[in-house]
Amino acid sequence: MFHRSERLFLRPAFPEDGSAILAAIGEEAIVRNLARAPWPYTIEDARAFAALPQNPRLPHFLVTLPGVGVIGSAGMGEHEGEPEIGYWIARPHWGKGYATEAAAAVLRIARTLGHRRIVAGHFLDNLASGKVLRNLGFHPTGRITRRFSLARGEAAELAEYAHDPDAEVDPAPFARAA
Repeated sequence: MFHRSERLFLRPAFPEDGSAILAAIGEEAIVRNLARAPWPYTIEDARAFAALPQNPRLPHFLVTLPGVGVIGSAGMGEHEGEPEIGYWIARPHWGKGYATEAAAAVLRIARTLGHRRIVAGHFLDNLASGKVLRNLGFHPTGRITRRFSLARGEAAELAEYAHDPDAEVDPAPFARAA
């Protein structure tokens, strides 16, 4: 599965992408905000990520910028039985709206695949990711949980969000999450 957004091209990872993945993610400031990525992140980790099988109901992509190459990843997984969206962008490309654009593309794909309620979360010390989620129309659930981060080597507090077009929205969590 491939997807073109305004500025980005989302595509599956290929075995030869290992070095590009490592160059983009190989920084502790990035992987510490992910649940499943280890630190230090090695070429073997990048190759293993590139070799992950695609689930047609929960696709994941490399985020590429034409003329530049791999700048991140965005996709879907499953958390506690619900479809979950996740993303990361290489540090030189932070603050340019690429995370929001890539995650919006994945959200459109999720809707096309028939997913209604989609969950996401961000570690409390990663406020930029919370902003991305709110920009996409995710709403704080009001729940703060602990989720293990492989890179941190421990569980950290995580704010939970949901994107559910059928749900009644309680405005109270917005005040707490702001």
